[in-house]
Amino acid sequence: MSTLVDLLAEHTRLPGAAVDHLQRVVAEWQLLADLSFADFLLWVPLPIEDGGVSGRKAPPQLFICIAHARPTTGLTAYAEDMVGAEVSSVEHPQLRRALQEARICREEDPVWHLGLPVRREVIPVLFGQRVIAVLSRDTNLAVPRVPSSLEIAYLGGAADLCQMVADGTFPSDEPSPGVHTSPRVGDGLIRLDAAGAVVFASPNALSAYHRMGHAADLIGVRLSPLTRSLIADPFDATEVGTRIRDALDGRASTRVEAEARPGATVLFRALPLQPKGKAAGALVLVRDVTELKRRDRQLLSKDATIREIHHRVKNNLQTVAALLRLQSRRVASESAREALTESVRRVTSIAMVHETLAQSVDERVNLDQLVDQIVPMMGDLAGTDGRVTVRREGEFGVVSAERATALVLVLTELLQNAFEHAYPAPQRGSVVLHVERGAKWLDVVISDSGTGLPRGFSLERTERLGLQIVRTLVDSELRGSLSLRRREQGGTEALLRVPLRQPR
Repeated sequence: MSTLVDLLAEHTRLPGAAVDHLQRVVAEWQLLADLSFADFLLWVPLPIEDGGVSGRKAPPQLFICIAHARPTTGLTAYAEDMVGAEVSSVEHPQLRRALQEARICREEDPVWHLGLPVRREVIPVLFGQRVIAVLSRDTNLAVPRVPSSLEIAYLGGAADLCQMVADGTFPSDEPSPGVHTSPRVGDGLIRLDAAGAVVFASPNALSAYHRMGHAADLIGVRLSPLTRSLIADPFDATEVGTRIRDALDGRASTRVEAEARPGATVLFRALPLQPKGKAAGALVLVRDVTELKRRDRQLLSKDATIREIHHRVKNNLQTVAALLRLQSRRVASESAREALTESVRRVTSIAMVHETLAQSVDERVNLDQLVDQIVPMMGDLAGTDGRVTVRREGEFGVVSAERATALVLVLTELLQNAFEHAYPAPQRGSVVLHVERGAKWLDVVISDSGTGLPRGFSLERTERLGLQIVRTLVDSELRGSLSLRRREQGGTEALLRVPLRQPR
């Protein structure tokens, strides 16, 4: 689906600064939709084709909808997505009027859309001295709303913010990185007058302040000093108080998180209200995130525990590898020594996976880094003394922890097989590890130009322990496929295909 920037580039010639402003409007307009109990549609005019015939009446102006937001506080006016819909100035004359007159326009009578009565209001989006787009605020009138104090406060805040959109003062030009994680209207809303006193507080906002330790009502209370007194950390208290005062002075701010004295954690965001340049107070959004913070702390504790387990497993596996290495030095039998050396390699490979997971925060492994660490270690254990080199082409990317161990073991066994059988000492050569990662599959080809497979070789009937391990892991753990074949130009190719998602 096309993004807002794509649609603007396709249908308008707006400069980059104007496009950035519309992106800020769309980032903030869920707040407008929730306060208005209405859908918000962003319309831009389509270029008018010049017919070139003098005296002929100008064709109607066409507008295209490039974004659509629905309210979470009320019923939508449009069951279908309106992005891409086109209307003419004949069908929706208020769009053209708002564009030309740069003022908010409202239709007197509701229009009907798929059997629903819809009240339309349009707000010009002013940027600099130019109207660059038009917002349509469309309210579903099918269900009558009771004019409660909450609805009156919501609609009053929406009216002020919409006027500021028409004035070009909302949203602010300053970046707001916390918009998408800020409190929403339903989380808790407080309306302040120009002096900073509370004139309305929603039930959820009252609950948040009760959780912070303020048991009384908020109406008439100056919010900035009250909030400072409830926050435990003096620096956080000063920060929140400053944000509220800045909003009263007309300066926008991002969200801020603070911990109150009884252990409650609350998010705050203050928005200035200055319709037509006149100070009208501020809106303060609040959200009690105490339980979310508690769960986050539990998750962090669990993550730390899991990483510590991986670290201890790695240490234990390294100890086992060291013991096997010591034992191999005391064994007289050459075959037993080789078997112990292979065991050291396998245990060390698993240990390196756990070492990587001990440093990961999301139980995922960068397989490229891990393979680049394991390959030199394998050459040392195989005793190639640099005779055989490995070149990696392509990238494995990041894989899940449950797949990393099996993948690493399969790759090390296949590489070890190439080291031992493709280039017997003192022969020199190279092995190419070619990787292609698609949307669904990870394809790996390990190729050499060595002696090639023996005649009559069958992967299903082989008695080599390494290849039996590989086949078992590919079938049972990775749910993939593996084949070994002769190369036309000499040598052997191992073709491994693994699904990136674990089949159910």
